[in-house]
Amino acid sequence: MTASTDSPRSRPWIKPAAACALVLALAGIGYTVFDSGTPAPNVTFISIAGDKISTESLRGKVVMVNFWATSCTTCVKEMPQMVETYNKYKAQGLEFVAVAMQYDPPNYVLNFTETRKLPFTVAIDSAGDIARQFGDVTLTPTTFVIDKQGRIIKRYVGEPAFPELHKLLEKELAS
Repeated sequence: MTASTDSPRSRPWIKPAAACALVLALAGIGYTVFDSGTPAPNVTFISIAGDKISTESLRGKVVMVNFWATSCTTCVKEMPQMVETYNKYKAQGLEFVAVAMQYDPPNYVLNFTETRKLPFTVAIDSAGDIARQFGDVTLTPTTFVIDKQGRIIKRYVGEPAFPELHKLLEKELAS
């Protein structure tokens, strides 16, 4: 083996690979924390219509809480499937709260909600408190599935695999 093949320059992939491994490890920690039936935080969402909805009042229902932003390309892309998911399962008791991030201008959120006729509750996390209480959510989209006992049973960072999400919802709604 020569010195040139063993130099850091001959392995430019090491730093990006290490960074990727670190990100995946940290993401795994986040999934572990919220996938083990952790109680959902006791928060009150304030909808854009001014209604107050607490996580406590949603007990007995399966709930999806989706953190999103109008400036998030993936959020905008996944929203039609979120609407389809809600429409498919709402008659079985699914509740859905779309929480716009603190940095999202309220008039953008209102415009997005109205032009796309979002059928579920849309709330604005104006102070960032709700995102903090859900484990300091900073990446969008981030979606939580909460069971009828008020426990977080799944956390999706990024767009969920909708067939997998639907299976999970069907299982929880049937229980």
